[in-house]
Amino acid sequence: MGPDVDALQGAVDDHAVRMAPAVLVELLSGPQISTETVGFLTSIPLLEILPGYWQRTGLLRAGVLAVGRRAGLGDALIAQSCLDYDLPLLTRDHDFAAFTAAGLRLWARG
Repeated sequence: MGPDVDALQGAVDDHAVRMAPAVLVELLSGPQISTETVGFLTSIPLLEILPGYWQRTGLLRAGVLAVGRRAGLGDALIAQSCLDYDLPLLTRDHDFAAFTAAGLRLWARG
């Protein structure tokens, strides 16, 4: 399916995946999601919300919006979770590039 899928599978196999709570919300929002998938997704450890998270997320989003870039609320929540833990984000969504100026690392192929 692609190197990103392979990387994710390897991380799942190694129990090295951590999920931002907002990612879990997005993944569980599909109306056709199976009980098996719900079970798998909810078995992945979530990143804890650290003190000051909501303020940092608001300021992060404001900074991205101030330079004329897209900064959806869900994307900002996910980006801040990764920033708080200094974790790279594995995504195919190009909108997250707007958060790299704030230090968000995106998983790079190869």
